Amino acid sequence: MSTLFKPVGWNVQSLVDNVHSGVIQLPDLQRPFVWPKAKIRDLLDSMYRGYPVGELMFWNVSQEDTSRAISGATNRAGSHQIIDGQQRLTSLYAVFKGSPVRDADYNSRSMVIAFNPFTEKFEVTNRAIENSADWIPNVSEFFLNPFKIKKAFKKRYEEAKEELNEEHEELLEDRLGKLDRLRSYEFTVVEIQPSADKKVVADIFVRINSEGVSLKAADFILTWLSVFWPEGREQLEAFARDSRLTPQRASEIADRPVAWTPVNNYLAVDAGQLVRVLVAVGQNRAKLGDAYNALQAKDRHTGFVNAERQEVELNKLRSGLPLVLKELHWTEFMRCLAVAGFKSRKMITSDMNILSSYALWIIGRTRFNVDLAVLRNLMARWLLMSQLSGRYTGSSETQLQKDLDRLTAPDSRDESAFVSTLESIIAAELSDDFWTLRMPDTLITSSAALSPAYQTYLAALNILDADMFMLNNKVQQWMDPSLPAPKGTEGHHLYPRKYLEKVVGIKDLKKINQVANFAPTDWSTNLWISDRAPSEYWPALIRERDFSGSELGRQMFWHALPEDWETLSFDEFLQERRILMAQVTRAGYEQLKTGRAATITAPQPAVVTPSRFAGPAEVSDLIEAGVLKPEDFLTPADESLRIRAEISEDGAAIIDGHEFASLDAAAHHAGADNIPGLEFWQLEVDGDMVPILALLQRTPRPPVATSIHPASGPGSL
Repeated sequence: MSTLFKPVGWNVQSLVDNVHSGVIQLPDLQRPFVWPKAKIRDLLDSMYRGYPVGELMFWNVSQEDTSRAISGATNRAGSHQIIDGQQRLTSLYAVFKGSPVRDADYNSRSMVIAFNPFTEKFEVTNRAIENSADWIPNVSEFFLNPFKIKKAFKKRYEEAKEELNEEHEELLEDRLGKLDRLRSYEFTVVEIQPSADKKVVADIFVRINSEGVSLKAADFILTWLSVFWPEGREQLEAFARDSRLTPQRASEIADRPVAWTPVNNYLAVDAGQLVRVLVAVGQNRAKLGDAYNALQAKDRHTGFVNAERQEVELNKLRSGLPLVLKELHWTEFMRCLAVAGFKSRKMITSDMNILSSYALWIIGRTRFNVDLAVLRNLMARWLLMSQLSGRYTGSSETQLQKDLDRLTAPDSRDESAFVSTLESIIAAELSDDFWTLRMPDTLITSSAALSPAYQTYLAALNILDADMFMLNNKVQQWMDPSLPAPKGTEGHHLYPRKYLEKVVGIKDLKKINQVANFAPTDWSTNLWISDRAPSEYWPALIRERDFSGSELGRQMFWHALPEDWETLSFDEFLQERRILMAQVTRAGYEQLKTGRAATITAPQPAVVTPSRFAGPAEVSDLIEAGVLKPEDFLTPADESLRIRAEISEDGAAIIDGHEFASLDAAAHHAGADNIPGLEFWQLEVDGDMVPILALLQRTPRPPVATSIHPASGPGSL
């Protein structure tokens, strides 16, 4: 072990001077600087009292292996990378050099700690300490010029209190001398020698960083990259940093012109999130634990590293990184979010949805050469579907791996293979049952900000270019993140809170604040409505704003208002409006899909009625076609799934007592998230198990589907 590392003594002054010169490198091997000032205070206090404060660990490296200094004043090549103790060393540098550091959001922060020489107490500086003559308010100033600060402290103390006597003079000299001697406090530094193998150093990094800390798999991969590919790690960190900065701000920090940054309205990424996209694109893996094991390339039988296999896996990341960080890819993908109607971060309920979809976008563009216009529309609908269905919440890695595997399966690598794969998944998720049953159910919530369904309904209003409630201003203006919003527009209760509490007697805020009770409008409309009953303010508001005919019909459609909604009980109103909100969302999706604006002339509730399209999805249609009959039993094509569905007399598939009108919904219940029901289910015919799709192809008949028609009144959607 003596050839692997050796302990060496370093005093504080040598440490901070060598960090400043760049000899000691402080790459982000663990995390951005996140220590609170109170912890820095405690570190100085322990050192002042002579207590041990732990060892540091350096890796002595050659010039080609060096990374970067946190604040180097010179370009001198570094020879020591810190493996353990980054936070302590950064704190010492910040305090003894008086240098600001950058926090997790890359903002500049100064670490200002005060010292009371009479009580020998350190404290985080505050306004009271700054105004007190008993304290040196910033020890950094003392370390930079002890004589000057000592003289200034004595003068200030004597002006505020009394002249120091000889005893106090000696005490002050002793305490400030002890403070100044912190420069000589010696740390034991364990130095790993340059001869150490990189894989050993990587293993040490991971073990050190994981002690006492719950690390994510992405942290292990970042640590591994710090050893084997520091340039790649640096590029990930730089992209993550710049996603928080405008080009102007980035130019100020870099002290050079920066023309573009990945800053956007939706996501300030961290390096760990970018790792997830990188391994999906480069290694075709979604599970970061598997990706890390692949990078380690250890033989499961011998435990030895397979260097060739390790290089292969690293090269996959090397080839994937330019695709992930490419300006054009990132910019065009962000346009997909805008096309899908999402305007800002608060409308996105899952970061994993963005990251997974970005990985698929890159694969579609680079591996399948999908036309940009086609891909933009397809991925916009994919994002909308993923948020609505919660595709990447819960077991997100498992789901993404399924999606990656489906894209690996096609023999061809042309546009049609990618498009057809994603289209089939979208169709299976956004079935008729989803729009009529599942989505209305998911709108039963009072958490508007956290509701994927409600935020997607708002996105659909943007797609439909809808106006705000009883205004001629667009909802998109309400959601524009570039506009200040202290007052202007808000979600207003359609059934006012005070009316529900005082007149109806409903006190439960969770019920009052159901998302189905909100509509986007401006504050003046809010004040005009006040706490009046809907039956009172609605007719008056129509007259006041002069809405009638098709204009009123569009208002009622966009804002999902049932006919005579103002006369309904609150429970009836919520129930009917949820159904209509789902239909508005569906209209937005259909407009996105077809590129044609919906015809809106009827405000009445929408109901589902039969029409024609290719490929029946409803069980009743399949019975009518002669493909299925009551009392048939269906089983999954995947024989490992122990489940079956019975066809009922009234045209439903029954699974464990639950009825499903379509095979898509039945398949989804059985755990098939990305396979159409016609492919998922099979039926025994003459002793053979035959997929329903194959049976359908044998049975010629006019195709059927569902579309939306108004329950009554003129017009259609």
